[in-house]
Amino acid sequence: MVPSSPAVEKQVPVEPGPDLELRSWRRLVCYLCFYGFMAQIRPGESFITPYLLGPDKNFTREQVTNEITPVLPYSYLAVLVPVFLLTDYLRYTPVLLLQGLSYVSVWLLLLLGSSVAHMQLMELFYSVTMAARIAYSSYIFSLVQPARYQRVASYSRAAVLLGVFSSSVLGQLLVTAGGVSFSTLNYISLAFLTFSVVLALFLKRPKRSLFFNRGAAGREPSASASELERMNPGAGGKLGRALRAACGGSVLARMLRELGDSLRRPQLRLWSLWWVFNSAGYYLVVYYVHILWNEVDPTTNSARVYNGAADAASTLLGAITSFAAGFVKIRWARWSKLLIAGVTATQAGLVFLLSHTRHIWLCYMAFVLFRGSYQFLVPIATFQIAASLSKELCALVFGVNTFFATIVKTVITFIVSDIRGLGLPVRQQFQLYSVYFLLLSIIYFLGAVLDGLRHCQRGRHQPLPLAQDLRSPEEEKAALALSVQDKDLRSLPPAQGPRLSPEDSLGAAGPGSGEQRQSDLATAPLATGFLSPVPAPSAYILGPTQASGPDSAAETCPQSAVPPPGVSTLGLQRHLSVSVQNVSQ
Repeated sequence: MVPSSPAVEKQVPVEPGPDLELRSWRRLVCYLCFYGFMAQIRPGESFITPYLLGPDKNFTREQVTNEITPVLPYSYLAVLVPVFLLTDYLRYTPVLLLQGLSYVSVWLLLLLGSSVAHMQLMELFYSVTMAARIAYSSYIFSLVQPARYQRVASYSRAAVLLGVFSSSVLGQLLVTAGGVSFSTLNYISLAFLTFSVVLALFLKRPKRSLFFNRGAAGREPSASASELERMNPGAGGKLGRALRAACGGSVLARMLRELGDSLRRPQLRLWSLWWVFNSAGYYLVVYYVHILWNEVDPTTNSARVYNGAADAASTLLGAITSFAAGFVKIRWARWSKLLIAGVTATQAGLVFLLSHTRHIWLCYMAFVLFRGSYQFLVPIATFQIAASLSKELCALVFGVNTFFATIVKTVITFIVSDIRGLGLPVRQQFQLYSVYFLLLSIIYFLGAVLDGLRHCQRGRHQPLPLAQDLRSPEEEKAALALSVQDKDLRSLPPAQGPRLSPEDSLGAAGPGSGEQRQSDLATAPLATGFLSPVPAPSAYILGPTQASGPDSAAETCPQSAVPPPGVSTLGLQRHLSVSVQNVSQ
């Protein structure tokens, strides 16, 4: 037996202190925010449409409007659900890497492609980058504790907005002040995107995710199942896989049931519908507004194209309105529909102005205001949807809302824009979009009016409590006096005064009668109940102690009450009359 010594004893690992943990998550968040900023530096993005319509590619406006751009919502609908599931299953970083490679593919096709098919493939890769944006927004929550969610969410959102703003400003400065061509601008964008792919390679891959990888507690059963599969790779492995598939299906079924129950809440249902229909119209305007700008001002001089400035101004205004929305304090249950109706009506007017004006600066201004008004409602909708949901269910609700919004957007695109549908010119499309927003605003306004009418009816015909309806003011005072008297009687000491005469007492106990004392003890609670302020029974409600059969007479008829021992009926009546007079005064 070897004696223990300090050198032989097992060393206990030292847990990292709070300072080390704090420095660790700060480094991770800083690096992720830097990646999010650099991934948005695409100075040529605001000038893709004039680049396609210009002498570099020489596509017609009809080809860009009715053949190339409609591919974007179609492909986005196809890749949205697979990318969403892969994001959680692969734990974020592979999907972020896929997003960076897709951006590189987009700009390679822009620079090297020459046909409509190449540009349609470019739209397919761009839809993958759009679907993969959820990886960045949800990745940061797997790195920190829930107490830091709000702070790191604001950091990541600020990094993205700052990147978009800086990218638009940089592109506009290079085009206007530097005289850089659109082709050179796209090469610069390709260089920045390649650098962002290199940054994505060094992102830390988290050990847990929202649904498929739920931490150590969720990994233990899978580890034991994998050991069983190694011992018996035949039927046992299939059984384990089937059990895991069944468990996964039960979790999904439970979440879908919870989703159905949650949709019964009026605020959640309202803001989810807003998310579906208004975001569909918003993205349709964003997709086609650059084509509209080119039709309003079809210049070939790149120095006179201010698309980057308009995008920068709209991003800045969107950030300001999103920040201001956090300080709006109203009764959302009453005023939500009216607020949505007002903002949607404003958007309808701005889109109508876009479809009819011939001044490019008026188009820029209308688009900036349109985008700012939409960004004002986004954080409000996010809070109203997520306020009463768990983190998993909240992610599912947002995913379902985005999916249905994509369906609406795809259907409208096929009918209005696609060459196989109506194939309308861009101005007529914006006229239909203005009607679309106008109809939505009318529906929201009618809902607000109906809610107001119901609220007024409830306030006008609000019934009073039954006890107040059935009592007069004198009865209220008498009930208050009975309550006071009840307290006074409960505080009285046991009867030790002179013997009462039979005229002044109802069955008072004698000193030598044990049966009579038991009778007095039995009648004392009844007297206490008689003196307590019991409200008059309602004629409309059948209480639990109110019988309705033929034998109910003995249960519901009042019984004579006996006062406590030592208290005379005459003295009690006098005391009660004095109390009622005091209350009346």
